[in-house]
Amino acid sequence: MKIIENINPKPLEIKGFNIEEGIKYSLLPAVIDKKEVFITKKNNFVDALNFYNKLSIPYEVILTDDESFNRLLNKYLEVKTKKELESEVEIEEELSLEDVIKDGLDILEENSAPVVKFVNSLFFQAIKKRASDIHIETHENFGLIRFRIDGVLITQAKIQKQLTNFVINRIKVISNLDISEKRIPQDGRTQIKISNKTTDIRVSIIPTYFGEKAVLRILMESEDIPSLKELGFDETVTNGFKELLEHSYGMILVTGPTGSGKSTTLHSFLQTIATPEKNIITIEDPVEYKADNINQIQVNTKVGLTFSTGLRSVLRQDPDIIMVGEIRDKETAQIAIQAALTGHLMLSTLHTNNAAATITRLMDMGIEPFLISSSLIGILSQRLVRILCECKEEDTEYEKLKSIIKKEPLLQKYPLRKLYKAKGCPKCNFTGYIGRRAIGELFLMNDEIKELIANKTNDIELKKAMIKNGMKTLKEAIFEVLLKGETSLDEAIRVGLKD
Repeated sequence: MKIIENINPKPLEIKGFNIEEGIKYSLLPAVIDKKEVFITKKNNFVDALNFYNKLSIPYEVILTDDESFNRLLNKYLEVKTKKELESEVEIEEELSLEDVIKDGLDILEENSAPVVKFVNSLFFQAIKKRASDIHIETHENFGLIRFRIDGVLITQAKIQKQLTNFVINRIKVISNLDISEKRIPQDGRTQIKISNKTTDIRVSIIPTYFGEKAVLRILMESEDIPSLKELGFDETVTNGFKELLEHSYGMILVTGPTGSGKSTTLHSFLQTIATPEKNIITIEDPVEYKADNINQIQVNTKVGLTFSTGLRSVLRQDPDIIMVGEIRDKETAQIAIQAALTGHLMLSTLHTNNAAATITRLMDMGIEPFLISSSLIGILSQRLVRILCECKEEDTEYEKLKSIIKKEPLLQKYPLRKLYKAKGCPKCNFTGYIGRRAIGELFLMNDEIKELIANKTNDIELKKAMIKNGMKTLKEAIFEVLLKGETSLDEAIRVGLKD
């Protein structure tokens, strides 16, 4: 028997040979230097030889190193999976992660049906529980599955480390990623079908100290985009949106930290004003909502398609309305402002904590104050607050609340009512919360603020002037939701009651 190492064999299709069994017993047909042979590896040599003796295919058996064998195995897995998933993964049955682990006795065989079932179960449970992301983590002695539900990561299952590797490999295969590459980050996409509804999944895999970590973002369809009313803002803010969206040109900015619902709000704006007469173009990273009535561009930095380069090209496409996913640098900010000044309605986002800080952030980027005051028509700073489930119970932390807002005139404006806290029941997955609603502070530009901007006033003075002009602050919006009994004190503090 020959031993040949450091080779790159090609797959070989043999009529009557069961490739599933070949993978199971580590005996794979291959072509090396135009010669048809079987390949196996040292660790599985005995199993492979026993399987070979049952065959009536008189090919020579070549022994090779693990890395060379895995190269060939990966090629077979890719071919096998492409046949399985010519269009998309179809999931029709409800599966619990615990049942799959208990029932799958051979789940620790990489290519076994239970691994496929387990991954299908992940997708099913994530969508059933309204998760926005699936996290698959590798730790020193175990793996962890977590779902991000209503903005918070919740542990779903603790699994064996070896199973974690198999699950991530399965996800790589259905996302057309290289399963042999574990040293660098990889990004991909896949689709799943549940009850005849197709959902796109964005996949990101990175190497960590103890293995790989995968994050799967569940992307939404246009029918999932809420209306202005469904976003959850109070009536005053919603009416302010309607006033803003009546403008034919100018820049509207939505601000807040990551995961505060900025993209959803922007897409809700676009769906409100989208008509067949308007050319609407977006530049996003990633495209989070697929919409049929707007033109969407996906940022691709690998080929030089950034927000700024994409925006330059969009301006030559005769747009009426432009949405840029995020203003990250001076160049994008300058082009966006020029677009707003030359007759386009421009919508975008910034990572700032409040409306006033948005103006000073643009100044810090190097944008001239007169350009800001001329182009900007409105700023929304928003957060997403988790809403208590009906299983909520009364909270008695009144003193804690008073100590937080002692410097604010909020208690005079809003008399203290009953507070509630999370309890947990089967309906809310024992989290105590079910769903989220948006709150925010909305400022519409006026002459007084324009003058302050021209004088390069700091954000503290800008905020005072905005409040004087009738803007309800984020803190006040959070306080209202708390006193209405819709959320808990802990959640109010988490989203910014102390800020």
